[in-house]
Amino acid sequence: MCRFLAYKGEPIFLGELVCAPAHSLVHQSLHAVEAKTETNGDGFGIGWYGERSEPGIYREVRPAWSDENLRNLCEQVRSRLFFAHVRASTGTSTTRANCHPFAHGRHLFMHNGQIGGYGRIKRRLEALIPDDLYDRRLGTTDSEAIFLLALANGLADEPVTAMARTLKQVRGLMDQAGIEEALRFTAAFTDGENLWAYRWACDAKPPTLYFRKDGGNLLVVSEPIDDKTRGWREVPKGCSLVAKAGSVTVECLNEAMGRLAA
Repeated sequence: MCRFLAYKGEPIFLGELVCAPAHSLVHQSLHAVEAKTETNGDGFGIGWYGERSEPGIYREVRPAWSDENLRNLCEQVRSRLFFAHVRASTGTSTTRANCHPFAHGRHLFMHNGQIGGYGRIKRRLEALIPDDLYDRRLGTTDSEAIFLLALANGLADEPVTAMARTLKQVRGLMDQAGIEEALRFTAAFTDGENLWAYRWACDAKPPTLYFRKDGGNLLVVSEPIDDKTRGWREVPKGCSLVAKAGSVTVECLNEAMGRLAA
């Protein structure tokens, strides 16, 4: 499983969160404590918003702990909204195209989890992605496929409903293929202004997800980057975190999926 971090608030240097804390994301790339694997060394990526509407992206196949360029960038780049991700592959190759976050226009997406038995449904899942979006598929991961399918389902306009529909479709393909392995999905999505984070799994064992709000600043992480007593709250299982227009709320992703079944 992977580890990630998302920030929305007053502009800060990326290094203040990605590199500096005692249990920073760079530290987690080698010493994660709440993941299935301690090491997340199959590449990394950062995506940030500056003066342009579309985000900047830097992705690399080297482990985050050994890339001096990552630290240099994070010490120089200041942003009001950024994503950072360290990858532990669940089977697909270690290439830049498979590193997170994934971008489409002004949107960013990153994921921690996996589609159980992905190889058995990969072709059918990709067939659900419209041609115009499939042309943007650069890698081979289940994460990128979920992102593109969610965009086709209206992710840009209805981020919670669209993701609920997408997870329901993927789960349906798994059922048809007789896959007993779990679909586990913890992810973050942004349009450059607002932020959504999701925590769901078909077996009620989703990867961890926490958030902390400090005034107008919001930090969302796979696991706390410092002392757990410093205001961290766990995103409930089966829920979505919605941050927009200065408010942070929790919505039930399970309920959204249930409404689609009605």
